[in-house]
Amino acid sequence: MTAGGPQPPTGYTPLFEAQNAARYERQALIRDYQDKYGCRLIVVSGQIFPYSIVFFEELIHGADPKKDLHLMLTSPGGDGETALRIVQSAQSRCRELTVIITDQAKSAATLLTIGAHKILMGPFGDLGPIDPQIPLEENNYVPAKDIIASVEDASSRIEAAPASYPLWASLFSNITAITVQRARTAIARTADQLKEALAANPDRDESVREAMFISLEPLLITEPKSHAAVIGAAEARKAGLPVEQLDPGADQWHEIWRLWNRYAVLTTASIYEGERASQIF
Repeated sequence: MTAGGPQPPTGYTPLFEAQNAARYERQALIRDYQDKYGCRLIVVSGQIFPYSIVFFEELIHGADPKKDLHLMLTSPGGDGETALRIVQSAQSRCRELTVIITDQAKSAATLLTIGAHKILMGPFGDLGPIDPQIPLEENNYVPAKDIIASVEDASSRIEAAPASYPLWASLFSNITAITVQRARTAIARTADQLKEALAANPDRDESVREAMFISLEPLLITEPKSHAAVIGAAEARKAGLPVEQLDPGADQWHEIWRLWNRYAVLTTASIYEGERASQIF
């Protein structure tokens, strides 16, 4: 026995160990999963914005490019360009990329997922339209399609009743011509983003990418009427995505769900965690 009594098994001080016990438990579950499935597992939850790049890079720092990478992802979306940078970076650091969707991976997160070799979806996992979001004010993002549709509707109503202009002008006081142009530009960019996401998987040749684009473009870009549209495993698989729906009775789903619930109880907006890295805020 050392002076001062037994030491914590982690080597940390008792208070620090107590403060971070939940983190150690999650990372232990991550290591168990890695050992069983022969991969590196990382967890990302929250919106995808430019700051995500640094935290994601921390998760894959020192990754073995000859080893598979599994990404457990839950996100309502964010910035599509950042999502493309993340999936391209991930693919350059692994043999095969698998994205695990326990809950939802919407918009920009759908873009990220499309670049994977394999997509594992839980019983209620879903993807969503590639529908760019435009900031109207701090922490208030609105679908670009909704901005264009609202402005066009207001314009037609003003044309029919010019005296209504002051009313519509007051309702749209936070939308400028630049905002509308930004929305149009973002929408025009989505097709190219889809192509770039498909190309992020280096094992897809040009003919495969083109066939997938033709199948996915209506599903993800032109047909959805709402940003909240749900695209489940069966629909995504029918459109050509490499989706496997996890069996709710299988060990792998139980292990994934047990780990994910450790994150579900956290009252934080952003989670980036792996075996040796952890940023939660």
